[in-house]
Amino acid sequence: MADEEKFDAVVVGAGPAGTAAAITMAKAGLQVALLERGAKPGAKNVMGGILYNYYLEQIVGEDWKQAPLERPIIEERRWLMTPEAAIGIDYKNLRNRTHPHSYSVLRARFDPWFTEQAEKAGAMVVPETVVERLIVKNGRVVGVGTGRGDDLYAEVTIVCEGIGLGAGLLENTVIDGKPLRRKLRPDEVAMAVKEIMQLDPGLIEERFNCESGEGCTVECFGDSTMGMSGFMFIYTNHDTLSVGGGALLSEFNKTLRTPNDLMEHFKKHPAVKPLLRGAETVEYLAHLIPEGGYRGIPKVYGPGYLVCGDAAMLSNPVHREGSNLAMESGRLAGQTVVHAKEAGDFSERRLAEYKGRLDHSWIMADMKKYDKAVPLLEHNPQLLREDLQLIDKALDEFFRVDGTSKWEKQSKIFKMLRKHGLFRLGMDGFKSFWAMK
Repeated sequence: MADEEKFDAVVVGAGPAGTAAAITMAKAGLQVALLERGAKPGAKNVMGGILYNYYLEQIVGEDWKQAPLERPIIEERRWLMTPEAAIGIDYKNLRNRTHPHSYSVLRARFDPWFTEQAEKAGAMVVPETVVERLIVKNGRVVGVGTGRGDDLYAEVTIVCEGIGLGAGLLENTVIDGKPLRRKLRPDEVAMAVKEIMQLDPGLIEERFNCESGEGCTVECFGDSTMGMSGFMFIYTNHDTLSVGGGALLSEFNKTLRTPNDLMEHFKKHPAVKPLLRGAETVEYLAHLIPEGGYRGIPKVYGPGYLVCGDAAMLSNPVHREGSNLAMESGRLAGQTVVHAKEAGDFSERRLAEYKGRLDHSWIMADMKKYDKAVPLLEHNPQLLREDLQLIDKALDEFFRVDGTSKWEKQSKIFKMLRKHGLFRLGMDGFKSFWAMK
């Protein structure tokens, strides 16, 4: 690589957001460099493991069908857990057998394929390249400095580096006396961990009640996270399970628990343990996830730069959505740069169109809708503890056949509720509704 190269755009990070941006721009004929710090794309990237093919198709068209996806998701399960029970809501959509809308995915397999699509479109993919700084001249980002000793210059730099807590480019780049993103609080970031556990495909299908090649998700709240604000999951891959979850850094700080404590606690739960029996852990991963909500989103454009995906704090934990927000924000950023190129205008005013595109998309609509969800759980821990335990006791009484009349059972359940506090239960329900409305 030459000491100084000039591109239309340099993209930092070959995850879903960065690669989506690179493909969008390269298809329009722009000169694009896509930089990845890992030895290959996917080597340093982590996500829970569900990908939505609608957004992938928006970027690569029908070629999405060639992507190395694991299993189409036919069944979704949500469990509210106490130490000895799992209260479940299951939804099995048989239409997904012919028209699936989501798949389990392993980033180590998917990301190399995705960046290959960027290369085919004309982007230059550069692995094993750590971006150490954004180059600022005359109050404008004009490129990046890398650990290779090279400086790459571009009309626009698109930052898709992930959350970059503490050591990130955005927090450590100053323009007009201000960092491009303020330092994040522990209650705006979750620590997520994941184990890839090897298991025979036949056993996966038997234990999760799936037909051959079909997949299932299990997402667990309450005791699964030891009462902390977060959730745990099991996703079925072809011959592995993705098992993991996380909680806010502030919760780990308060409880002095570790992510490993969380994982071991979850795997030992009586509803989970049989599903994992005999599975062997072959990989352990950790990742920081943005949980700051709509109010945590930084300025996503500026002189010479745009911000996408996790770096822009775009995440919807209520619906375990992150990869689709990343891909769509990357696509919108790519479109913005394409139009700037066509107009011959890369000014901040022109790049501000990216914010407009986001504001008029479903991304910001959803970010606003669920802005109160994470704070609700953090500031009302009883929702995942006492309230769930009460529901567990009430259901245990309701379903138990022990010679007691149903009138007596109803009376006993009502006394439980009254002892717990009917007003407080009503307020908990109201607050939950208000946060999700």
